[in-house]
Amino acid sequence: MSDKPALNWIDGQWVDSGNYRDSIDPATYKVIGRYAEGGLKEAELGIAAAKRAFTQTSWKDDRILRAQVLLELADAFERNSAQLIDTLSLENGKIKPEATFEVTMVPAKLRYYASLARAEYGRAGEPQPGKISLVLRQAVGVAGIIVPWNSPVVLLVRSLAPALAAGCTTVIKVPGQTAQTNSLVARIISEAPSLPQGVINLFSEFGAEGSKLLVDSPSVPVISFTGSTGTGRAISAAGAKHLKRFGLELGGKTPNLVFADANLDEVVPRLEKALTVFAGQFCMTGSRLLVQREVAATLAERLSARLQAVRVGPAADPASDMGPLIDKPNVERVNRVVEQAIAAGARVLVRGGPVTEGPLAQGAFYRPTLLQVDDPELPIVQFETFGPVLTLQVFDTEQEAIELANNSEFGLAAGVWTRDVDRALRVAREIEAGTVWVNDWAVVYDEFEEGGFKQSGQGRLNGVAAIDDFVEYKHIALNPGLRLN
Repeated sequence: MSDKPALNWIDGQWVDSGNYRDSIDPATYKVIGRYAEGGLKEAELGIAAAKRAFTQTSWKDDRILRAQVLLELADAFERNSAQLIDTLSLENGKIKPEATFEVTMVPAKLRYYASLARAEYGRAGEPQPGKISLVLRQAVGVAGIIVPWNSPVVLLVRSLAPALAAGCTTVIKVPGQTAQTNSLVARIISEAPSLPQGVINLFSEFGAEGSKLLVDSPSVPVISFTGSTGTGRAISAAGAKHLKRFGLELGGKTPNLVFADANLDEVVPRLEKALTVFAGQFCMTGSRLLVQREVAATLAERLSARLQAVRVGPAADPASDMGPLIDKPNVERVNRVVEQAIAAGARVLVRGGPVTEGPLAQGAFYRPTLLQVDDPELPIVQFETFGPVLTLQVFDTEQEAIELANNSEFGLAAGVWTRDVDRALRVAREIEAGTVWVNDWAVVYDEFEEGGFKQSGQGRLNGVAAIDDFVEYKHIALNPGLRLN
């Protein structure tokens, strides 16, 4: 534990708010540090710095500089990856392999957008004889980025990289629950020697005053937000008075559709990980399992055995299969949802629940739970749990499987498990989700877009389309006339 509080990083300077909160290890509930809680003042300072950097430096016009900075950031994250993994594991609760997975995704993402920064051009044409038109793609201005606590490193960079590539300057609100990680990220960012002062500003906030200002400020024309659907709706409504642009990746209720011909030896371990990665605190958590009747009993038995064998524990223990939830209030919330589902008729196949005995009882641990349900309208089927709780539903036909999968307000991701290539394509086309995996789960590539249908969001992150949230199109019409004879 450091005696010095983790600070906010604004306009190239470390900013101390003077208002301190404790950082907690969710595995032990011990205090691991302090941080300076950001808020309204820090958001105001960040917006002013970002606006000045956008209007008074060459950042928005110099694609070569932007590419260079993105490459320098990639190198800086690689140099500091070991320390970042350790800090993220301790503060967020992820076991080391999961924290490693998150942190090591970052450099490639930054390098991909460095390449797009160099290739980001508009177009030109001659619509009529003697007339020439140019279409420029120009940065929209200051981008506000609001980051969740479940994957604070990669989800920050997933929004930051395309914003920088487009030429925006940024103000980033990162969650107080991961303030030690946030401060380390800011230090890593500060190591980029070519980064102009004020282009990236970052403050940690447990509350919401700073976030509200980003959404309300006319000086921040675009918000990139990752979080719950409820919050996404609320900030969209708040920003409507400015016709503010929102890129939103919101909640999910990912169904995995397992057909009778699927290879259960491959399916079962992937279903386990789809539930337990990040302790189920992941927008793409495989929280709904739809199984064809012929294999339902066998799959339920095999999956139950695996979930019962999952070893929960702190990231410090290399034998841990799953870490804690982010805090004890979330343990209580998830357990309450499970108890309500059981009371409403869900049948218990595996009753995990809070760890209440032994040394782990000091932390925010919750063992995996598997419930079989017949009523597709139960709240535990319809709403995001954000914990390691899986529901199992049985179907008979392909059409029934599709209808059950689509019976949700969410549409972020889905999985289809079958050895029939024609069925895989048929079903994938009919599922209302932005990403569909075939015989796999949580496959994400920098080059290919991800995002939600329905209430799971708007806009796309990753891929070429991610830049679209951060640019405006400008048509310049020229009249040079026909060539002189």
